[in-house]
Amino acid sequence: MCGRYTQTHSGADLAEAFQLTTEPEPPPRYNIAPSQPVSAIIAGPDYRIFQWGLVPSWAKDYKIGYRLINARSETAAEKPSFRAAFKRRRCLIPADGFYEWQRTASNKKKQPFYIHLRERPIFAFAGLWEQWESGDGSYLETCTILTTTPNELMEPIHNRMPVIIPNADYDRWLTGTPAQVQGLMQPYNANDMEAYPVSTLVNSPRNELADCIAPLEV
Repeated sequence: MCGRYTQTHSGADLAEAFQLTTEPEPPPRYNIAPSQPVSAIIAGPDYRIFQWGLVPSWAKDYKIGYRLINARSETAAEKPSFRAAFKRRRCLIPADGFYEWQRTASNKKKQPFYIHLRERPIFAFAGLWEQWESGDGSYLETCTILTTTPNELMEPIHNRMPVIIPNADYDRWLTGTPAQVQGLMQPYNANDMEAYPVSTLVNSPRNELADCIAPLEV
């Protein structure tokens, strides 16, 4: 799965990376957690803020989003919760790294790792988004991050990893047909990624600090 990540770059950096016509003003985020507001890019390209945890348009209760922070890329096109968004509402979720937890040999606690790309300071997760209308007529826009099988780097840490879209394929992901984007939902090249252990400081989403990504001193 993908349950925490970082996005610390400036609005100018995002505008350049995603060819935005205006510069957003995102704060640096070192420990983004589910149910929080997150930056996203939709077709246009346009910058949007979504709540992390997808709420399908047909849902009776927005709390379903707490369970839908990730979508398996292998089944997203068919699952009732995701298929409409997969067909018409794909997005890019900017990031510069993400966290995953590996069970220790004792299996009693987990060691957090920070994972990032070696040559791409800013990258994008493959995402889906939806708009949900509540009973009082207000709207909630939400998103989910697609996951896939792990590459060689991630396999010892966790059995899933987020889908990362190559920057040359941003437009294809946002505007292509479902058939055209199927080939993009693959594990990212492990040789282009790096992972290192970090402090359990990241375990609490209340800790929104640069120290969260500092390599753990052994």
